[in-house]
Amino acid sequence: MKIAIVILNWNGKHLLERFLPSVVAHASGNDVYVADNASNDNSVDFVKTHFPNVKIIQHKDNFGYAKGYNQALISIDADVFCLMNSDVEVTENWLPPIVQTFEEYPDTAIIQPKLLDFNHKDHFEYAGAAGGFLDRYGYPYCRGRIFDTLEKDQGQYDDVAKIFWASGACLFIKKNIFDELGGLDEAFFAHFEEIDLCWRAHNLGYETRYVGNSCIYHVGGATLKNTNPRKTYLNFRNSLYAITKNAYGNWWLLVFLRLVLDGAAALKFLFELKPSHFFAIIKAHFAYYSHLTKLLRQRKFSCQKAGYYQIQSIVWAYFVKKKQQFDRL
Repeated sequence: MKIAIVILNWNGKHLLERFLPSVVAHASGNDVYVADNASNDNSVDFVKTHFPNVKIIQHKDNFGYAKGYNQALISIDADVFCLMNSDVEVTENWLPPIVQTFEEYPDTAIIQPKLLDFNHKDHFEYAGAAGGFLDRYGYPYCRGRIFDTLEKDQGQYDDVAKIFWASGACLFIKKNIFDELGGLDEAFFAHFEEIDLCWRAHNLGYETRYVGNSCIYHVGGATLKNTNPRKTYLNFRNSLYAITKNAYGNWWLLVFLRLVLDGAAALKFLFELKPSHFFAIIKAHFAYYSHLTKLLRQRKFSCQKAGYYQIQSIVWAYFVKKKQQFDRL
């Protein structure tokens, strides 16, 4: 099985200096690519000079995560793509368990390894932890991470398990299925697009799995930090995009309920004296409504499948019932 490890980069020379050596050292003979989103920090020159065996794909503009990968992967020949952030440190023998899982479970389209926090290596990392799920209203959570509560890694997720979504920090997907799905949705630009991808795969009957004996360490927020209102805007807008396109049943009822729940989240930001995040949520909803016609066209020409959620409301479970660990849900 031929894997192409593709790292998307935008002004991340400092990250490539720190993390690319581990990826190259443990590539197990597979090709490593850096797809550059028009960086101006000499990232490309650094890779050419210090890692001549790493293949470079240069974009003419900053295409974001979705279009950046779509454009890069067109020209790559492999059985499986590994989409990896530039702030990831891999470990020795992290790839064989991935290959083994694809071979043992032929219905598997997408795989995520265990994501631990680079700065606190005994804890799971926010972006994907031990694999992701959605509640009925499209709010994401993970095994090992619910909202801002991160579990300590004590071997509780050292398994191979079905999940609903895999983190874009490090996501393996079969090339033929990536092509069948039409790639990542470029309207998302960045954030939540990997959940949309996994949701579309689910609707076509494919499985997403987590492999706990393949371990990587992720810094997280190296390009866009959680404190940045731009990230709040993209997450709230794009989750509404994904619901409208993919959710089974009465999507309009879910969007109405999300309007209420997102309004509560916006007020929480306001009470916390974070007005920029309050306005980011308001802006996200207006942007969503302006794109609704296109989203409904996408919904019309795709399929929707039941079983996308495991619990009704992660918000209720976490904030009201105080269930802050995955095994308590």
